[in-house]
Amino acid sequence: MEKSKRLYIIGAGFAGRTLASEITSKAIFGEVVAFLDDDPEKIGKKIDGIPVLGPIRDVALLLKTNPADEAIIAIPSASKEYLKELYSILKKANFQKIRILPGISQIVEGDAHFIQTRSIDLQDLLGRNPVTIKLKQSLSYVRGKRVLVTGAGGSIGSELCRQLLAGGVSRLYLLGHGENSIYLIDKELRLLQDEGVGEKTAIVPVIGDLKDTDFVDYILSHLKADAIFHTAAYKHVPMMEENPVAAIENNVIGTENLINSAVKQGVKHFVHISTDKAVDPVSVYGASKNICEQLVLSASGNSQKGGTNFVVVRFGNVLGSRGSIVPLFQQQIEKGGPVTVTHPDARRFFMTISEACSLVLKTGGVGENGCLYLLDMGEPVRIRDLAEQLIRFRGYEPDTEIKIEYIGLRPGERLDETLISKEEEQTETEYDRILKVTKKINVVLDTKKLVDELRPICKFDPANPKVYRSTETLRNVLDEYGILGSYQTIPTVTPTLYPLPA
Repeated sequence: MEKSKRLYIIGAGFAGRTLASEITSKAIFGEVVAFLDDDPEKIGKKIDGIPVLGPIRDVALLLKTNPADEAIIAIPSASKEYLKELYSILKKANFQKIRILPGISQIVEGDAHFIQTRSIDLQDLLGRNPVTIKLKQSLSYVRGKRVLVTGAGGSIGSELCRQLLAGGVSRLYLLGHGENSIYLIDKELRLLQDEGVGEKTAIVPVIGDLKDTDFVDYILSHLKADAIFHTAAYKHVPMMEENPVAAIENNVIGTENLINSAVKQGVKHFVHISTDKAVDPVSVYGASKNICEQLVLSASGNSQKGGTNFVVVRFGNVLGSRGSIVPLFQQQIEKGGPVTVTHPDARRFFMTISEACSLVLKTGGVGENGCLYLLDMGEPVRIRDLAEQLIRFRGYEPDTEIKIEYIGLRPGERLDETLISKEEEQTETEYDRILKVTKKINVVLDTKKLVDELRPICKFDPANPKVYRSTETLRNVLDEYGILGSYQTIPTVTPTLYPLPA
């Protein structure tokens, strides 16, 4: 950012004042020209020599700033409705660059830093108002402990890592099998620490594959983790329909390896991230996560008192995650459309990544061993409505300027998702937006027998070579155990064999 940049901070509260102090002291981000605020007690005064102007609606429109000027919304407690209003006001005032601080859960108990700000996006304006969670209090169970996050380079994993910085963990292990994603989150976390975000934590990147039993046993015996947040999984539904064995191998076998090693090494907390697609699944991905839920819950029965505390946290879609529809829609809009929607009545549950991760971290500390918890997702959102909002957010009109095209449901997809099955019931807990799920009839699945039948399909067994990578055998096993409801046929993929160069 150029030093001559003129910055207007929206909100003269604690977060705004902290930001202004940092920007002024470093003198490299630009010059804070003024605070804009609606509080009559602050308007007309100066804070550290910076004038407070307001009310925001009136003064912003009077300013009609130079398009090069930037606005930073520093009101982490602002409701979605108020953020939408602020965004509209600032756009009309010619602010081309509008930045925002992260959700309140990340900074309510700590200093706000410029490095935490980012360009405002539609996901900041969508959905309901997030619950306020005191992170430091929620994370007391991992203070001074060693924490392992699997899939740390993914959307959920990386956000968990950012928030764990506030928890005072002694070591934060970033585990993933993709070096690029782990490199990026490792670099980001170190930069955040350098800029004063969170507490001092030793960050340790770990590259490896959970499908490798020997590796998992070896690495857990050396890391001595006190808590594991298991987010690693193949998640793309249509992709996994074309690669069903890979979905089962990565998600199920990988989770089983992690559970077994966690018990052996005496890990105190094991928090497994699940999905609404695990409920009465119709996709291979959903089936794999359904099995994972049961693996974790059944492992809790073998956990001795004072041993590993196994908890499952289930929730729906998160806004802006990699591979989700929001980034896809944004790319399609930038190309001029069309925006592709599967069905005009398709609906999904959505939550911001920040709120989901804060609730996951909270549940990890308060959850009881062997319990399944569900995050309160609110009401489902119609995908077409989401597409229209995104188009309008980019300054276009849906259908007239940017077309919406319906492409039909893809393999493994359904019109609506559900958060609990007919055999389950949810009850409120004492914690806001964290629900407990129990089965009405306690039917115990023989998970060991199931996984034993799936294993030779995923890993070559000389004694049973015919089933290796067999989608037909996989389908039969899943059907036999009643894992899938109205199952859609798994496509059989024949790999193309290319001749080796001479």
